[in-house]
Amino acid sequence: MTKRRIKGAVAAFIVTTMLMTVSENVFADNTAIGYGQGTSVDCENRPGDAVSFDNRYCEYNAYATTPDRQCVIITFDQGYENGYTADILDTLKEKNVKAIFFLTGDYAKKETALVKRMIDEGHVLGNHGMTHASLPKLSEEEARQEIMSLHEYVKDEYGYEMQYFRFPCGEYSEDRIKTVCDLGYKTLFWSYAYVDWQTDSQPDCATALEGLRKSVHGGEILLLHSVSKTNAEILGSAIDSFRSAGFIV
Repeated sequence: MTKRRIKGAVAAFIVTTMLMTVSENVFADNTAIGYGQGTSVDCENRPGDAVSFDNRYCEYNAYATTPDRQCVIITFDQGYENGYTADILDTLKEKNVKAIFFLTGDYAKKETALVKRMIDEGHVLGNHGMTHASLPKLSEEEARQEIMSLHEYVKDEYGYEMQYFRFPCGEYSEDRIKTVCDLGYKTLFWSYAYVDWQTDSQPDCATALEGLRKSVHGGEILLLHSVSKTNAEILGSAIDSFRSAGFIV
């Protein structure tokens, strides 16, 4: 993990999760499961399926929400560059917010300047797989290579050791969650996401922002995609809304 100082919700999450311990139970099932946050919510506005995921897998350092219920964590999946990441970074800097950026191998190799900027401005880099492969479709050895080849590349090229992993395609298995844990990583899914990645069919800004406002909850892990024009335009307003609701971002 980088030794740079990180402020805000991301820092609170890092500190909290570093204190978690892992049991010695062993998974054996590599059946692929498609993650979803669910549509029903509890009395705290938390999606039921995200809460259930935490209850089942948190002992393996796998989370869909943050343990700190005062926080909202903003994360971005970085599969390829579409011209909006610099604007997103500008907004995060203006609002003094640190985010987690989940990189694929292709992004880490091609977008050197942006990745360096993420590090320099105190954001967290996450591992989204060297080739964005679905881990349940890989053997144990292949899965480890998919994760650790990117880990070593980022360490060698940027002097940064990643500690968070997000399963590509949202596809996981119990056995592969254990694989990730055994490699010293923490798994992060999300407790809210919307269809923002279709670049030729971007959602209306007002509608997207209202969805973010209505769905906000303590401990939220928000998944956004940096390829989205809408996300770049509404990010500042979304952060202001979360803070107005009393959350640390």
